[in-house]
Amino acid sequence: MSADEQHPADTDWHRWAPIGQTLDTRGIPGSGPRASIAAFELLPLEPMLVPEKPRSGELDASQCGHCRPANEYTIWQDDEWRVSGGMQGPSGIPFIGAISPRRHVKLEDAPVEVLSGLGPILQRVSEAAKSIPAVARCHFSRWNDGSAHLHLWAYARPLGMMQGRGAILPYWEQAMPAMPGEMMQEYLEIVADALAAGGGQAFPAR
Repeated sequence: MSADEQHPADTDWHRWAPIGQTLDTRGIPGSGPRASIAAFELLPLEPMLVPEKPRSGELDASQCGHCRPANEYTIWQDDEWRVSGGMQGPSGIPFIGAISPRRHVKLEDAPVEVLSGLGPILQRVSEAAKSIPAVARCHFSRWNDGSAHLHLWAYARPLGMMQGRGAILPYWEQAMPAMPGEMMQEYLEIVADALAAGGGQAFPAR
């Protein structure tokens, strides 16, 4: 086989994935029966009401989920950072993780030592996610609407999934069926162990 000749990716995840099937997108928020991943209708613009409702932890830091002790979803942490996974159960892509500082800070008021640590932790999570055989790259997003605590989401793009490049990947994730729970746990362990190899503790709540 020549160096530029392509062939189907072959990992446990790829053998499980519903290749060639048209996915049901009706479960994606705002999707209708005719919606699709490649092209979807915009919904009517709703009234914009103010004041907006406070985000989690905005009025009372004791109510912030990111500040609570490590739990069953904490796959890794050190003194400054925490990575969580599996919060919504098995996903349609190999890995989704939430990355947050241990301190209760927002992007707007985070001290420079937190901000300077953000780059290295993103680099570590990206490399750890790519330790999963089914993963080509790791994307990051910051939505900033659910919690008043700095956090980013990591999305692992499956190897060879050119349809998942860029910002469309979270929509594919919602349309994909859930992978088997055992597979999700295996991939979470791969990421946690790869992170712990550089310091910190994998699964601190265990």
